Amino acid sequence: MEKYRLSFCTVNIMADNIAEVIIDDNIEVSMEMVEEHDKFLCSMFRGDFGVLVNKINTYSYSLEAKLIMGSLVRMKAIASVFYSSQGMQSTQNIMEKRAMDSLNLKLFSGYELGWQQAYDWLILELLNKFEINHTV
Repeated sequence: MEKYRLSFCTVNIMADNIAEVIIDDNIEVSMEMVEEHDKFLCSMFRGDFGVLVNKINTYSYSLEAKLIMGSLVRMKAIASVFYSSQGMQSTQNIMEKRAMDSLNLKLFSGYELGWQQAYDWLILELLNKFEINHTV
């Protein structure tokens, strides 16, 4: 596993096409931070990829960040692992705001082996996207 530090988070490269993102505690993620994150991930992965958001810390998103996050074409799946009702609600709020975008985003409880379930789900989603893209 490779570990990288951005200005507001840690990114762990878990596989050739999966990154785990751990956002710092007690911050508000801005549009500029999302852009930094997106640029970094695009530089790390050549093709399609998935992101596991490990919501172990408490943080929030600006409205602008909520509206652009998850918009990368090559980001095919996002798994969000939450450990509190606030973490779950913030992700559900983003899903509601972005319903028209049909983000491939799924929630997992960190207290019910959620991290492993999220990672396994990302692997399957990326395999399915790869098979669909190569059979057309």
